[in-house]
Amino acid sequence: MKNIHLQHPEDSILSGDLSVLDWFLTPSHLSVKMDGSPAIVWGKNPATGNHFVGTKSVFNKVKIKINESHDDIDKNHEGEVAEILHACFDYLPFTDNVIQGDFIGFGGSDTYTPNTLTYVFDDVVTQNIIVAPHTFYECENDLRDAIAHPMEYFNIPSTEHVKMVQPKCWEVDEDFSEIVGFARQMAQLVKFVDEKEAIQLKKDLNAYIRDGDEIVAEEFANYQLVRLWLLVENIKTEFTKLMRDNFKCDCWLGKELINGEGYVMAGRHGTYKLVDRPTFSHYNFNIIRS
Repeated sequence: MKNIHLQHPEDSILSGDLSVLDWFLTPSHLSVKMDGSPAIVWGKNPATGNHFVGTKSVFNKVKIKINESHDDIDKNHEGEVAEILHACFDYLPFTDNVIQGDFIGFGGSDTYTPNTLTYVFDDVVTQNIIVAPHTFYECENDLRDAIAHPMEYFNIPSTEHVKMVQPKCWEVDEDFSEIVGFARQMAQLVKFVDEKEAIQLKKDLNAYIRDGDEIVAEEFANYQLVRLWLLVENIKTEFTKLMRDNFKCDCWLGKELINGEGYVMAGRHGTYKLVDRPTFSHYNFNIIRS
């Protein structure tokens, strides 16, 4: 897949793409969705053959920021991001691949809050940096043509300087064919919208979620579509309850101990994020507003 923003399964159906329903019934690769920041990309630049580090701006079509030296980092970045990239340039292992991961923090503690969640490890991290790799890219000539893949086939071991956080995940088997079949029947009654209308509808739905309000389909002009959205959201919620992992770390959302942000599942019908959307969106909104 191209390097694009991950969607919630329920949002993907608004313009009539029902491939996510097949996705619920098809074996896929599962990974823990880490709540790190910023995203770090590193590896061998296919255009030059040199080692590089960067943020997701390495994939920009126009203002590309690929750092093959400390001087490049100082030219392209500043502040905390530059500090992080300098450390990543020094400590991340050289590889012929192109890897993306979330930056969790610098070593020396057992507690980290890189973004919304706070992670508490069993022991103080002795390595210099902590990174959670999750994606590798195929790119023959240029990073702008990179194709993303989940890290299904290899695990990156920790080193003396880098703690790699890459939990194993699996799911408990359960048959979703009946509820997915019902969603297909419901879809026959739905008038789907174009991409522009879908963007607006997502904004309207997010407004309810962020305010902690119940989404009532009948309050929307296209209530049949919102009913289908709610059904797919419910399927996702039940599907996520079957996820398991061996991530040995306590995860806190504010003062609440939770299982984690969620998961990412990738398969031949697409890649989607499985997160507790009402909890995280509402929390993030109120943190910003307060």
